[in-house]
Amino acid sequence: MTRPRNRWAFMHQKGGVAKTTSAAAVAGALVELGYRVLAIDLDPQGSLTLALGFRPQNQTLTIAQVLQSEDPDLWRRAVKPTEVEGLDLLPANATLTAAMSTLSGNYMRLSKVLDRITDYDFLIMDTPPVLRLDIAPAVALAADLLLIPTQAEYFSVYAIADVLKLVRWARQSRNPDLMYRIFITMFQKRNRAHALLRARLEATFGHGLCHTVIGVDTKLREAAIAGLPITHFAPRSRAAQQYRALTQEVLAYVQEQKPKASRAA
Repeated sequence: MTRPRNRWAFMHQKGGVAKTTSAAAVAGALVELGYRVLAIDLDPQGSLTLALGFRPQNQTLTIAQVLQSEDPDLWRRAVKPTEVEGLDLLPANATLTAAMSTLSGNYMRLSKVLDRITDYDFLIMDTPPVLRLDIAPAVALAADLLLIPTQAEYFSVYAIADVLKLVRWARQSRNPDLMYRIFITMFQKRNRAHALLRARLEATFGHGLCHTVIGVDTKLREAAIAGLPITHFAPRSRAAQQYRALTQEVLAYVQEQKPKASRAA
């Protein structure tokens, strides 16, 4: 039986590209569309945990314990309902650093854990701001789609190549249908360098680059402080509208790819 294509992971080799902000925002947009969403924090810093209203250091049961346990129902006790109905969180904190040894050399461990979670339409994963050799391969094998946010800045764009190497490795390994989409964040229309790098991204990645662009919006920082996705903190803001458009674009892409994957199978 083919598993649903509903595991989306946000990943980039460079920090500061709005990865966690985007994970929370897309999760919020999916909830608005009527989906049940579980946000999974796979960063020992607990950034997504904090962005959804929880203090990482106060969490006694997290994804770390779930990864290390053979109890198939432990994840249920670790899940935290957020203030957004339909959006739950599987939190993380510093204990995940030690637990990641569970994934070293056993990259399918995460996928097997996620197989147990069948109560949600979407699993949205946030990852560390570096491609750790323990968690990154595990995520690439467990996900259906990697979402790669990038600033229109040279070092951010340059680092995309590392993520795409991981995509190729996963496809050649056990996840041949792994998809990816690149999208631009913190874009400034009047910034000439941003415009030039956007054009370069379009020329280089073409079909892999989303049309929707996320601009600079101070409401995004306020939303993180409030512990809410931008879609629910400031639903009429420009950023909320852009993340809704991005989510719809990605959903349409995934739906378009499904028949191709079925034919290949």
